Amino acid sequence: MASAGDSIESRGPGGLAPRELLLGGLLALAFAPALVELARVWRAVDYQSHGFLVPVVALWVLMREAPRRRRIARAADRRGLAVMGLALLAYVLGLGVGEVSLQGLALVVAVAGAVLFARGAGWLRSLAFPIGYLIFMVPVPPAWIGPTIVQLQLWVSTASVALLNAFGLAVTREGNVLRLPGGDSLFVAEACSGVTSIVTLTPLAILLGYFTLRRFGTRAALAVAVIPLAMAGNLARVVATCALAARVGADRATSGPLHEGAGLLTYAVACGLMLVVGAGLRRLETSWTRSA
Repeated sequence: MASAGDSIESRGPGGLAPRELLLGGLLALAFAPALVELARVWRAVDYQSHGFLVPVVALWVLMREAPRRRRIARAADRRGLAVMGLALLAYVLGLGVGEVSLQGLALVVAVAGAVLFARGAGWLRSLAFPIGYLIFMVPVPPAWIGPTIVQLQLWVSTASVALLNAFGLAVTREGNVLRLPGGDSLFVAEACSGVTSIVTLTPLAILLGYFTLRRFGTRAALAVAVIPLAMAGNLARVVATCALAARVGADRATSGPLHEGAGLLTYAVACGLMLVVGAGLRRLETSWTRSA
């Protein structure tokens, strides 16, 4: 039986044992091709660009909560080997068919399996949030999100026409193309569908709920609130762009810093509203606690 001093000396950087460092290095080496492919998707797809930040946030949460894990016993669990084995099989399959999403998911599962194998179920439970948060770095499969984008585009187009007509601006719709009174037309692009706001705001809502809310129901409500907030913001952006285009022309309304700034403003407003909703849910939890 090793002494306390031996145990401390056997720890490497970050309190990791040599075998844990070796295991982490082997996983990093094995999944290096997946990380390269993930980074390629993050760079190429606007609504996946937050993938670069997700591992950083997960690491920050892990380090922030490190003190409360000091008393958790380290007990290696061989079930972790089975989990890592399944993850590696999925990874090989993902490499074979060129499915980046499957490769990313396999990476997250492999990390969970490594923690279980090296430190046991207690540590895996304590790291459930930062490990689970890594799911947000996994690209949504195009086959899943493609039809959703189309439906969101149609909804924004239809709702925009209804609002503009109600305000007295005679706009017609042909699919995702909006015809303005002066003859100009605007196309409701993928960026205006709200998908970028939904996909990127959801991890923020999950993080905010984790640190500021205590009940599963209120945390889920905050995450779900992202959808109407994102949709309302993008609807307002399209309506404003159409109204501006009717005055100054479609080319001027959809190009230059004004149009780019409108997109950033829409996202910032959605973030602000999410904080307001979070504060309201926090007050609701407080009132429930007082009445209990």
